[in-house]
Amino acid sequence: MHADTERCVRAVRSKDARFDGWFFTAVLTTRIYCRPSCPVVPPKAENMTFYPSAAACQQAGFRACKRCRPDTSPGSPEWNARADTVARAMRLIQDGVVDREGVPGLATRLGYSARQIERQLLAELGAGPLALARAQRAQTARLLIETTGLPMAEVAFAAGFASIRAFNDTVREVFALSPSELRDRAARSAHGPRARRATERTRTPGVICLRLPFRAPLTPDNLFGHLAATAVPGVEEWRDGAYRRTLSLPYGHGIVSLTPRPDHIACRLSLTDPRDLTLAISGCRRMLDLDADPVAVDAQLRADPLLTPLVDKAPGRRVPRTVDAAEFAVRAVLGQQVSTAAARTHAARLVTAYGEPVDDPEGGLTHLFPSPAALAGLDPEALALPRSRRTTLTTLVAALADGALRLGPDSDWEEARARLTALPGFGPWTVEVIVMRALGDPDAFLPTDLGIRRAAAHLGLPSTPAALTARAAAWRPWRAYAVQYLWATEDHAINHLPA
Repeated sequence: MHADTERCVRAVRSKDARFDGWFFTAVLTTRIYCRPSCPVVPPKAENMTFYPSAAACQQAGFRACKRCRPDTSPGSPEWNARADTVARAMRLIQDGVVDREGVPGLATRLGYSARQIERQLLAELGAGPLALARAQRAQTARLLIETTGLPMAEVAFAAGFASIRAFNDTVREVFALSPSELRDRAARSAHGPRARRATERTRTPGVICLRLPFRAPLTPDNLFGHLAATAVPGVEEWRDGAYRRTLSLPYGHGIVSLTPRPDHIACRLSLTDPRDLTLAISGCRRMLDLDADPVAVDAQLRADPLLTPLVDKAPGRRVPRTVDAAEFAVRAVLGQQVSTAAARTHAARLVTAYGEPVDDPEGGLTHLFPSPAALAGLDPEALALPRSRRTTLTTLVAALADGALRLGPDSDWEEARARLTALPGFGPWTVEVIVMRALGDPDAFLPTDLGIRRAAAHLGLPSTPAALTARAAAWRPWRAYAVQYLWATEDHAINHLPA
């Protein structure tokens, strides 16, 4: 979109928050870059130039605006709506892969050479993987500086910087403030949300509190209702108006608490190693589908007169996803042809037997969900499942454990469908629900799902899978969101926030 100057200028002049993250406005006279909804008086059109990413702005010599904080805007919805190489690379960079594995590791995961990845990212985003990762590190550093009392040296290495000097230089260049000045500036906001978070940090050392932005509207009912209704005891819970769960992370583990607010999601993170902050935040954003563009999604679905009342009643529904694709695949198999309660019971037994124990002084979380490697040694005869389901589960776990099947943000959706379909016991419903909720394909569709078929019959849509799929072609590429609206026609726990 950044190449359409006229459209970008209109968005900036109207301060349209829907375009935050789609592009960034760089002001030639001040050398500052902003989000489109920046509250300051818009500059003259001839003084504005537009970039597709914050990294491209920084690479061109612009610093982040102190008013609108463009580095904290929602991510571009493009990366969650596409499965091409650039989108997969961006999802991996957001997860901190370049910091942990370098550009060669990023290229290996994507199956291309480092030069090809560099060329594609430069062509579309105006910045290569190192510059994009540097912008990500700067954002993580700012969060740690403003929301924790960690010494600056620990902040530098936790954010992914190789040296304190690189950390200091990057922070000064991007924010026009030193790390200490950033922290002092946040502390001086005595009547703002940062002061309240600072007070909370004093009571609870080691806890990081932040706001996760999203594009309005957002209907939290089915999003948090689904996560709470299907929560695995010991791994997830709903407590005091928040969804809480344990996180398995590269350097340790964590516990996250997510509370829906009218204009943001309140996120409270407790990590055993702050180097996991970047991945924890991106995982939570992906699980709650916070980078979606609900205006575009709902406009497409409203074009069908039978869906219009559903969209108008509760616009902005999101697809409830997951922080761990392998975990969800295991849970999808456990949930085949059984009730939600039975699926939770089966999963809880696996967690108790194979999950790593954790300490949760603030709630009732007890374990991490077991990894494929931990589940590889399970005894099929100990599972209270039909024999065919045991075979399906053990085959899936073996494929995940030995790397024959890789599921994650870098997965190619069509390739994943083919690999899952080749496993015994994986029918269309299981494959599509994994691709929809674990891999994030916004066009995944479940025409054989019982709830979808009941909703279709109730609304007057075709009820047979083939006919419904043909009708749903008009909803593409947002059929996964249509699934959420159709599920919402039933009075089920997944559609309501818990009391």
